[in-house]
Amino acid sequence: MRFFFTFIPRMNKKLHVVSFNVPDPPNYGGIIDVYYKLKYLAQADIDIILHCFHYGRQASADLEKICHQVYYYKRKQGPINLLSTLPYIVKTRRSKTLLENLQNEIVPILFEGLHSCYYLDHPLLGAYPKVVRTHNVEHHYYQYLSSSEQNLFKQAYFKLEAFKLRCFEKKLKHASAILSISPDDTRYFKNNYRMGDYIPAFHPFDQVKASWGFGEYILYHGNLGVAENQKAIGYLLDRIFTEITLPLIIAGKNPPDWLTKKAADIPHVSVIGNPDTDVMDHLIRNAQINLIPSFQPTGLKLKLLASLFLGRHCVTNSPMVLNSGLSHLCYIADNIADLVKIIQQKFEEEITNEEINQRKEILETQFSNEQNAQKIYDLI
Repeated sequence: MRFFFTFIPRMNKKLHVVSFNVPDPPNYGGIIDVYYKLKYLAQADIDIILHCFHYGRQASADLEKICHQVYYYKRKQGPINLLSTLPYIVKTRRSKTLLENLQNEIVPILFEGLHSCYYLDHPLLGAYPKVVRTHNVEHHYYQYLSSSEQNLFKQAYFKLEAFKLRCFEKKLKHASAILSISPDDTRYFKNNYRMGDYIPAFHPFDQVKASWGFGEYILYHGNLGVAENQKAIGYLLDRIFTEITLPLIIAGKNPPDWLTKKAADIPHVSVIGNPDTDVMDHLIRNAQINLIPSFQPTGLKLKLLASLFLGRHCVTNSPMVLNSGLSHLCYIADNIADLVKIIQQKFEEEITNEEINQRKEILETQFSNEQNAQKIYDLI
């Protein structure tokens, strides 16, 4: 007797993803999370229909390979949008064509950031499961931006935007699920909206690659054009590297003129502006210390993950690691004396096998892109 078996292939799930920017190249904060999330969701057999707003970025052949379909929409910027009761970052990301394209297939929608949630409560999308990926509690983030900003106009803009975002955030009650980026954010959204699934930031790292031996410099890295990072750099140059003369490299996007000029007057400090990904990874891996303090305890900083996956010693302060679950992998100091002492000590010490193995235990499981993509797959 013969038995005949019919093979039924696994059907790919489909997913609309609305992104606040074109997620390629993945070279800053939230866009890194978006890009690698798309990549690993696609590997988990999800056909992604990507919708992204563009302003200064071009169409991407790489995204066309990752996604089932890709649509682009021009972000409608301009000062007139500042007069709206909606947050500027939301109002400028609206498109009737986007709404029409979302209706082509009734499949779940993943909105990337509160920025992209203009249509979250639209009646035409009432039948859709709608998931929001939050990159911060946005009104907290904008409040911190305001307190870090020296320019009075920008300070007022951030303060007003924080107020508008706080009001707009209530639309999250129309979401089916909220994917929060840190344990602290998860608690906030659960308390306020009874939803919150902790999905750590997606990133470019598969395994811990910390090197043995000694590096010859200390590295601060980040987006140097952002006020929050400029505040941290000012603190390091004015308060810490006046006390010690170990070599410091500051590397990242868009270094301001004042930083370039200031570093030129300090013999043991140098600035590398706009390094590509390979150069930045090389700098992180070969530093003796990745020194990355922050004064803004919001979200999860991807430079913290980069420092721990690739670098040797990671020295920071409490706001950087607050509720991240990563504090025990770093050396933490919250005052000048302690920070100077730790820097001097760790500059003379090799990273140990125990420290590297401890990182592997945490980072290659809890922060595994593959495992976290599977969690999203199960949710949708």
